[in-house]
Amino acid sequence: MDPLRIIEKYYVGQPELQQLLLRHSTAVAERALRIADAHPELCLDKDFLWEAAMLHDIGIVRTNAPSILCTGNEPYICHGFIGAEMMRSEGYERHALVCERHTGTGLTLEQIISNRWPLPHRDMQPVSMEEKVICYADKFYSKTRLDHEKSVEEARKSLLKFGEAGIEKFDRWNKLFG
Repeated sequence: MDPLRIIEKYYVGQPELQQLLLRHSTAVAERALRIADAHPELCLDKDFLWEAAMLHDIGIVRTNAPSILCTGNEPYICHGFIGAEMMRSEGYERHALVCERHTGTGLTLEQIISNRWPLPHRDMQPVSMEEKVICYADKFYSKTRLDHEKSVEEARKSLLKFGEAGIEKFDRWNKLFG
């Protein structure tokens, strides 16, 4: 599978947004691969890590987030689910799960319902170790400050909006992957 070909397919006519996505996703992918190299005991699938990290945010193209050049119609909170639908339409279920499960430290059914997010009512938390690594790596890079790698404290602070449980999960991942 060629993640760049898939990105090009969905980002036709949007070269600036495509470049933003590629810069962010490359940083996430590189961090995920550094984690894999540092932790051979986890037996992570490096090819899959690279592909899925490159595609985890593909759904932003259909969201409305002008600050990061997204001119679609859907709320940004939906980008993971949208990306999952895109990956499923391409025949990549495993990649779809990474898209769907990477927001925050994963979204619980309770969060989706209590926040009235326009998402399917189901748990969307990382399950596989690769999903967890990509979700963790993603927390260190924003799409608004592409040249900045967040510190652990900055990453933790960015998770406050998802609640204390998300920060606790991030802290466990930081001990495991950091």
